[in-house]
Amino acid sequence: MAALFQCVDGVSQIANTGNIDSDVYNTAVGSVLKEGAETATDIYGSLANLKLGFASMMSQLSTSPTTPDGTPKDMEATRYALGLLQLEKKLSHNNAMFQSLLEGIEDTQKKLEFFDIEHENITAALADIYANTISKIGPKIMVKGDQTHLANPNNASKIRALLLAGIRAALLWRQAGGNRWKLLLERGKLQKQANRFLEQINTV
Repeated sequence: MAALFQCVDGVSQIANTGNIDSDVYNTAVGSVLKEGAETATDIYGSLANLKLGFASMMSQLSTSPTTPDGTPKDMEATRYALGLLQLEKKLSHNNAMFQSLLEGIEDTQKKLEFFDIEHENITAALADIYANTISKIGPKIMVKGDQTHLANPNNASKIRALLLAGIRAALLWRQAGGNRWKLLLERGKLQKQANRFLEQINTV
């Protein structure tokens, strides 16, 4: 769930500023293209790579209208997260679309022999996968932000790549027994666990 919130936080970063922290982006893209991972931690490299996600998760699941630093909470991020959970559930019931998505990811993995993970060709390939699979399932996730940034083709591709990574996180969440109701009804428990992980990260 922290990975999902980190992905949607990255979407908000791009939509509103036109930029995204490279570590946040690489962690997201890496989770989609990772092969042979045995645990969720392996998929994301380390708990520390999800630090932003744990913090964002704690903030978004809080009943307070503001973040710990006093700024208004980004409700769009929560909307994106719930939308991705819904889309992943629909994808899980569409075998043909899911297979098409897997084939697209396998083809993109081969491109890593020639391009690094941040290269625009990798971003474009992941964006195309999202557009040709998840986006067709619907309902589409309407990203809000500064139109100048949203109209930039490279930004649009990065946003789709992050949404695809969000679908990956939602899949892991469901496989671990999570669902939308659990997210809404067990917010306190999830916040406490996220806080424990943050404390663990900060003591390393």
